[in-house]
Amino acid sequence: MPRAKRAKQYRKLMGQFSMTFGFREPYQVLIDADFIAEANKCKMDLIPRLEGILHGQVKPLITQCSMRHLYNRKSEPGVEAAIEQAKAHFERRRCGHHPDEYPEPLSALECVCSVVDPKDNGVNKHRYICAINDEELRANLRQITGTPLLFIRRSVMIMEPMATVSAKARSKDERSKFRAELKTPASKRKREDEDDDDEKEGSAPSGAATGAEKPEKKKKRSHGQKEPNPLAVKKKKSKSSSDEQGPKTSKAQNATVMGESEPAEGPKRKRRRKHKSQATATSDEAFGAAGVAGNATVEVSTVGGDD
Repeated sequence: MPRAKRAKQYRKLMGQFSMTFGFREPYQVLIDADFIAEANKCKMDLIPRLEGILHGQVKPLITQCSMRHLYNRKSEPGVEAAIEQAKAHFERRRCGHHPDEYPEPLSALECVCSVVDPKDNGVNKHRYICAINDEELRANLRQITGTPLLFIRRSVMIMEPMATVSAKARSKDERSKFRAELKTPASKRKREDEDDDDEKEGSAPSGAATGAEKPEKKKKRSHGQKEPNPLAVKKKKSKSSSDEQGPKTSKAQNATVMGESEPAEGPKRKRRRKHKSQATATSDEAFGAAGVAGNATVEVSTVGGDD
């Protein structure tokens, strides 16, 4: 399987464990002696590799019995480096198997199972992630609900898919959540109906006191266009233009009422300069016209005197 595809699968798997069983960072990784010895044999940087597999911060743990197993295998190559790493970077998980009571350390099967499931009820109470290389121990841990398992094979760290017991618990939990979501809307609807009934009962006495009033019928919505298209309607004239036209019309009306008819003023004539010859000619013509008019008046007076 390609590395990117495997990483995506592991991220999804840890998301399922987090949603269903409540795993949170930093993840508590319980490591046995075989796993840490194999990691040092393969020259594997253990803590960064665990964080890459689980996609989060880790808190490595090791039991007292596992440390005693490592001390017993001190002569093997790579085990001494594993002991130094466990002492420096791993937190000691007290399993309660003291050397005074148990001169020989318990097997990894008994020790790790007692730590993961102390009450034998098949539940990973403290949410441990078990990094185990022993196949028999992994087979027993699969029966404990909500236990992620890691192991090393051919210098590759692998995370097992979710066990059958854990998958059944997850599907059961999802079904219960789904049913709860289905029930909540119906209950809300029922409460709303009850509130409506209470309001009706509370409003009945007030209506009887003021007199029986028939409830108004709801108007039916008329389908179709209610108003003309605003784009087809002419725009209204602004107030400024109407104010300017108002005084002019009032003045015209007042003029017609009072009988004042002002002559329409035409275009002004241009003044032309007259020469002296034209000025004398016009004066002579005017003088001659005045003499003719005087003679006419004399004749009229003589005629009247004869009578």
